[in-house]
Amino acid sequence: MKKTALIFGITGQDGSYLARFLLKKKYIVHGVIRRSSIINTVRIDEIYEEPQYRKSFFLHYGDLLDTGNVNMMINNVKPDEVYNLAAQSHVAVSFQMPEYTSDIDGIGVLRILESIKNFKNKKIKFYQAGTSEMFGNIKKNSSMNEKTIFYPRSPYAAAKVFAHHISVNYREAYNVFACNGILFNHESPVRGETFVTKKIVKALCRIKNGKQKKLYLGNIYSKRDWGHAEDYVVAMWKILQQKKPEDFVIASGKTYSVKYFINKVAKKINLNIKWTGSGLNEKAKLTKENRTIIEIDKRYFRPTEVDYLLGDATKARKLLNWKPSHTLDSLISEMIKYEEK
Repeated sequence: MKKTALIFGITGQDGSYLARFLLKKKYIVHGVIRRSSIINTVRIDEIYEEPQYRKSFFLHYGDLLDTGNVNMMINNVKPDEVYNLAAQSHVAVSFQMPEYTSDIDGIGVLRILESIKNFKNKKIKFYQAGTSEMFGNIKKNSSMNEKTIFYPRSPYAAAKVFAHHISVNYREAYNVFACNGILFNHESPVRGETFVTKKIVKALCRIKNGKQKKLYLGNIYSKRDWGHAEDYVVAMWKILQQKKPEDFVIASGKTYSVKYFINKVAKKINLNIKWTGSGLNEKAKLTKENRTIIEIDKRYFRPTEVDYLLGDATKARKLLNWKPSHTLDSLISEMIKYEEK
């Protein structure tokens, strides 16, 4: 008998990759999308239109702000597995919209858990999408695992910490099969355009082709542990296939600076650049033209920065038999190819 999955946040990067993965696993997939005057299903239009999935892929309007709607989704779909990938996921925006971010990313998770707890027809497995931002700043050259203490440095991270702990609480208090995946940064060609990796790749490709003059960035010395979303959704699924609910860090185990990422992209597209200056005055110029194409803008700095993130996915490698199949190099190449279509 086919399993049924319900995905909150199916139109996002992770939701689109997870939907494809589960459909290939012969799941019946239901996705929840927010009602908008602008159609935002571009990442999943392809699978929605494929004839072979018309009896196994369904979309519903919904919102984690609406308790009644969440209850209706759980009760009508009767899923075997629920994946919560819905969030206001932009860290900088969370400083501007802290209440909204907390409601969606924190209380929204509580609404799902309450609905699952009260569902009597079957035991539903629940996956909550955590984030490495929950760790905040720790000692450099140290890695973060499931036992590392959280130190959130943004409203987004704080809301996600609540979501993490309330999932653990419902697991222990009500025997809900609730799992947290603490995923470090994961990117792809369909990453949102406000996220730094997508912003860099898209801008440098446009600059190369004469369609854009400059790219403005914030802290180019912050380091991140980057992976590919395609690998990370596999880990999500593996987490829910375990006999008992547990929490897992999912990461590549390597960290690189934003500046390193920029240099890799520039080299791959044969854009010769040189760096000059320091601090807010640091710039990247085209070597031959001596024209500035990258500048630092203090508007892109957060009120509280997270300078360093490095994940230790030893537990996932051991218990889930999971490891990434993409490298940073292959990820960048794939993102460039997508932009140069």
